[in-house]
Amino acid sequence: MSVSSPKDKYLAVWLIFFMLGLGTLLPWNFFMTATAYFTSRLKEPSLVDRSANQTEAAGDSRGVLEAKFNNVMTLCAMLPLLLCTCLTSFLHSLIPQRLRVMGSLVIIMLVFIVTVILVRVPMEPLSFFSVTMVKIIIINSFGAVLQGSLFGMAGLLPASYTTPIMSGQGLAGTFAALAMICAIASGSELNDAAFGYFITACGVIFLSILSYIMLPKMFYQQRKRRTEEEQNTVSLKQKDGKDPADDQTRPQKVSMLKIFQKIWLLALSVCFTFTVTIGTFPAVTADTRSSLADGGSWELYFIPVSCFLLFNLCDWSGRSLTAFCMWPDKDSLILPVSIACRVVFIPLFMLCNVHPRHHLPVYFYHDGIFIAFMVVFAFSNGYLASLCMCYGPKNVLPHEAETAGAIMAFFLSLGLALGAGLSFLVRALV
Repeated sequence: MSVSSPKDKYLAVWLIFFMLGLGTLLPWNFFMTATAYFTSRLKEPSLVDRSANQTEAAGDSRGVLEAKFNNVMTLCAMLPLLLCTCLTSFLHSLIPQRLRVMGSLVIIMLVFIVTVILVRVPMEPLSFFSVTMVKIIIINSFGAVLQGSLFGMAGLLPASYTTPIMSGQGLAGTFAALAMICAIASGSELNDAAFGYFITACGVIFLSILSYIMLPKMFYQQRKRRTEEEQNTVSLKQKDGKDPADDQTRPQKVSMLKIFQKIWLLALSVCFTFTVTIGTFPAVTADTRSSLADGGSWELYFIPVSCFLLFNLCDWSGRSLTAFCMWPDKDSLILPVSIACRVVFIPLFMLCNVHPRHHLPVYFYHDGIFIAFMVVFAFSNGYLASLCMCYGPKNVLPHEAETAGAIMAFFLSLGLALGAGLSFLVRALV
């Protein structure tokens, strides 16, 4: 009984998967949420010296590096994420899981230590831009290895163990947004606030490393033994039954193509979900301005609160809801249809009060409308994506579950990369 029904005493394994999920996306979210700090260091001296009147007359007074930062940052994050997730899907059996997870966390922490140091180092805008993009490429490359490894591990456990990873990833953005808001509220200079902000990220990554070290390996191994025993039991029944040839129906070597044929709809669904999300967030949504022109403090907090914090809170709520409710079921057409309907958010956000703009008029000017769109947009992203990720590994045989989890992680990353490319087009059309 102890082998067939492994116990997670005090929810220790659940909480560790949650912490590792947090560590997976926290680095990217800390970079994405700190756009005010990064763009402030990309301002060209000639633009800084302009008077207020000249700035207003110029329309988009930002330099090239500052104006393109969000788009290039997203692209430099998502393409390496896609490539390394693909490599992880094919090579996960050749590299030990411990090396993949621990190595990724250590390298990500080292990048953040470098980021903290560079806050105090003066640099030319182009050099700073280049170094920042290299750091983003590194953290997302190793974040992809970490993410693929975690979903593969979770695929060998009950479906409920995918939820803490998704929930932890959702909290990563919320944590980063709250940290940035606290940094702004402290009244410190932007560089001082950024220094404390990135130090906080180092601390959380360190806690993720400790969590992985403390992961009760026996529980994970119990699940593997349970899967092997189930396979052996089926094989014995087949040998004692009708046809000895049936013994070959459960091969130890899995075919990625055959597994994909079982989960292709779920894989494409999670891909499309994130294509729509990253196609607009943050490239379009972070350029939305408050309708309160003289809003004072609200104008300062509008993007950190209404864009980043609200998105991540609602996304986290959606991801976490799958721990209590998993509707529609994995075979229902309602799930892919609901995901397809999210494409409507692209034109809706394009018609909000986004500036600078050159082609489209503003139809949704009020802050309340933008906030309402953001709530539904973020919640649906978290809930529908989490459903897909939970269902994927459960659509295959037990010994195929780890590979199915890695394939789902690849299509999640593919959606992020496609969304990053789409964001250039969407932002240019506004």
